[in-house]
Amino acid sequence: MTRIYKILRREEWDQARALGQFEGSAVDLADGYIHFSTAAQAQETARRHFAGQDDLVVLELDTDDLGPGVKWEPSRGGDLFAHLYGSFETALVLAVHEAPLGEDGVPTLGVLS
Repeated sequence: MTRIYKILRREEWDQARALGQFEGSAVDLADGYIHFSTAAQAQETARRHFAGQDDLVVLELDTDDLGPGVKWEPSRGGDLFAHLYGSFETALVLAVHEAPLGEDGVPTLGVLS
């Protein structure tokens, strides 16, 4: 069991919940898989890709629940990141965390540390 996290706009999460399925954000759809981070990777992901963006949430999921579509692949600095090739049912989300902007303009993910 490995917990992984997806940072996205609240609006995207609200749309997914209404459908019962998350297909991915724009970058996920362009890349062909849904991007996830571990708890240790999530704050840097927020800094690099979500700085200055507010109204974000962080979804918490378990890789075991997502099945064989999850692949651990090298990315930033050679670190392995979870990529889901496919979509997932919103009912699989274990928790939804707030990601308020910090004073430096980077979403704060302190709940994950």
